Amino acid sequence: MPKIDVQTLPVPWSRTIAAVDLGSNSFHMVVARVSDGHLQITDRLKEMVRLGEALTPDHRVDPEVAERALACLERFGQRLRGFAPGDVRVVGTNTLRQLAPDSDFIERAEAALGYPIEVIAGREEARLIYLGVAYGLAAGSERRLVIDIGGGSTEIIVGQGFSARLRESLYMGCVSMTRRYFADGRITAKSMQRAELAGALEIRPVRELFRRARWEQAIGSSGTIRAIATVVQAEGWCEDGISAESLARLRSVLLASGRASALNLKGLSDERRPVFAGGFAVLNAAFESLGIDHLQVSDYALREGVLYEMVGRQHGDVRERTVRALGRQFHVDLEQAQRVEATALGLYEQAREPWALLDREHPLLLAWAARLHEIGLMVAHSHYQKHGAYLLRNADLPGFARQEQAMLAALVLGHRRKFPIQEFATLPRAVQLPARRLCVLLRLAVLLHRGRSADTKPNPDLLVDQSTLILRFPEGWLDAHPLTRLELEEEAERLAAVGLELRFS
Repeated sequence: MPKIDVQTLPVPWSRTIAAVDLGSNSFHMVVARVSDGHLQITDRLKEMVRLGEALTPDHRVDPEVAERALACLERFGQRLRGFAPGDVRVVGTNTLRQLAPDSDFIERAEAALGYPIEVIAGREEARLIYLGVAYGLAAGSERRLVIDIGGGSTEIIVGQGFSARLRESLYMGCVSMTRRYFADGRITAKSMQRAELAGALEIRPVRELFRRARWEQAIGSSGTIRAIATVVQAEGWCEDGISAESLARLRSVLLASGRASALNLKGLSDERRPVFAGGFAVLNAAFESLGIDHLQVSDYALREGVLYEMVGRQHGDVRERTVRALGRQFHVDLEQAQRVEATALGLYEQAREPWALLDREHPLLLAWAARLHEIGLMVAHSHYQKHGAYLLRNADLPGFARQEQAMLAALVLGHRRKFPIQEFATLPRAVQLPARRLCVLLRLAVLLHRGRSADTKPNPDLLVDQSTLILRFPEGWLDAHPLTRLELEEEAERLAAVGLELRFS
């Protein structure tokens, strides 16, 4: 197993962590030991589930494949038994992104695995893939093009060092391309040409952008690319990686075979054979569209990127950098945001235990929502909370999973005016209650700083139970601030509409 330096780790430090990648074709798990500044991979598990093949027209998972996937996750869960929640990160990609909002598959999958699942956006997947590939290579300053072909999507990235500079996620993969053009198992010149043209058409909107990126080295990751590399090297068509000439020879053999079941290629596994033609079409389209002559192959990809991200979050969370960048981009009033953040976190500390807000992500999300609650003002003052929520829900936010973005958007939407109970109802069931409670704390913090004064505000005592909040101010303070008293009275009415009682004195 490779042993790679983790540059930002202090010494000594020891921890066992695991990353689970729920792809459209395969489920992967990687376990690693972080010790004395090194990350040592100690175990790998992989099962070919082909979840992407099981996606029904109404965006649910076929029951038979769902049971196969859940059984796999139960086996993964047995290996992870005893791991602390913060030492396991589970990410879902293209197929899970496509599930209908009322599908219960993710909830059942979390129960089978025993850990929450983060569904990540395509460009966030691309960032993590690049991170994994970069750590798996010798350090260098050259600009790299990275291609990762999954079951349902293909990520293309240009980066330098450990930073992804240009990222795209395209809607094509080995499973989806096979379903569209080779579903009957036949491989004909016509079907192959149609598949390659579809791949080129998908790449076309970003083709010139990536061609002009001046990358010096092309690298491929993922099972599809590793399988193609294994075949062309085993057949003697390429000594290292994948060359354009070796792809041309492989294309001729695929067409001569005529059917996926008839493929007799050295190094091609039985489990990879059914989706091999679809994966080849995607890679060949990428070679031709992006002008690739030779592709090196990396054994590292998304799951390794997740491992390094987990380690990196101990010493510099990329989400923090994203929030700061958003604040600058939308010209947030930093002093006001800091005042609201400090008060919100003060209230959180008092409500944390009685309201069971014990997840270490809770104060982070509350702080970030406080800092970004006014970003919608750059769009318009009227209903600015709605504009801010829209931006956070739909923007490309490096480091954030889709669920985290949805929670952040809900908090910002709910920080003023009517409490948007329906917005919280769209979140996964397990986070709905804590998200609503965090929103109440944010609302109170924003209310207390409505005047935008730099004067120090009192830190009120807060007592909470399941449905009641009691705020206690210093004696005489509310009498001296009648506008705040009036706003608290109005807030009490808004919270009463969602079953919460607010008292203050």
